Amino acid sequence: MAAAAVEEIRATSYVGFDSITQQIEHKLLKRGFQFNVIVAGQTGLGKSTLINTIFASHLIDSKGRLEADDPVRQTTEIQAVSHVIVENGVKLRLNIVDTPGYGDQVNNENCWDPIVKYIKDQHSAYLRKELTAMRDRYIQDTRIHCCLYFINPTGHSLRAIDVIVMKKLSEVVNVVPVIAKADSLTLEEREAFKQKIRAELVYNNIRLYPFDTDENDDEEIQLNESIRSMIPFAVVGSERSVTIDGKSVRGRKNRWGVVNVEDESHCEFMHLRNFLTRTHLQDLIETTAQIHYEAFRSKQLLALKEGVQQRPPTSQ
Repeated sequence: MAAAAVEEIRATSYVGFDSITQQIEHKLLKRGFQFNVIVAGQTGLGKSTLINTIFASHLIDSKGRLEADDPVRQTTEIQAVSHVIVENGVKLRLNIVDTPGYGDQVNNENCWDPIVKYIKDQHSAYLRKELTAMRDRYIQDTRIHCCLYFINPTGHSLRAIDVIVMKKLSEVVNVVPVIAKADSLTLEEREAFKQKIRAELVYNNIRLYPFDTDENDDEEIQLNESIRSMIPFAVVGSERSVTIDGKSVRGRKNRWGVVNVEDESHCEFMHLRNFLTRTHLQDLIETTAQIHYEAFRSKQLLALKEGVQQRPPTSQ
């Protein structure tokens, strides 16, 4: 039965409940915010460097092999690193989940399973805490809000393993694909590569974030459309500062010149950072809870209900 329409009434004098947004903001600022991101992709694509560049802090060390005798990390080694970053009084608890490069072994069958399992395990842990009789007032949220998926800048097409892994991941997490080390491509090669990738995503029915909902207004729909037209983001990461016209910027210097990470004509790093932190941070968190976690939760509770119904009655 549809709810009856409620007439909107304007108060004849100031009441003060419009200050509720300030009250909410005050409570949230004290509590802080949680953002969990996982990085996935082939070894040597600069996953750690890009994360450090996005958040303008050295948060994780590279896990690449620096010496010939360094051991190769096993596929199952997934490590989470947590930091609290403060900006203008706002505390962001950032949880970075670093996955080892996959697709490097001779047999890459099911190499994505540990990543998918880790994401589902976080959903499962949250659900257990949620169903506890004496649950915490604020449940610690380790659910993954975003997966940055790194694509090798070959300029050709996606590898078969990339298609499979992105399809698997997109079912459980918000996937944001990026072309790593995009300065290895010319602008023409980069654009052609992006078009090929978008075509392959459509052909393989891989639905990536952001998603449009009924709650979105025209401005949000337009913004999401502009993001989708840019995906995958062609990015360059660098923690080093170089000097351009007397100004220190983050970039990469080679014999032909300097790639300025924050110059939109050089790469799309600024678009990616703004997307992740300035326009879609809250939506990534909400989408995780309302779509991915809700789908997992419904499936688990239905399975639990069916298990109880199928259980034979106990004898008296």
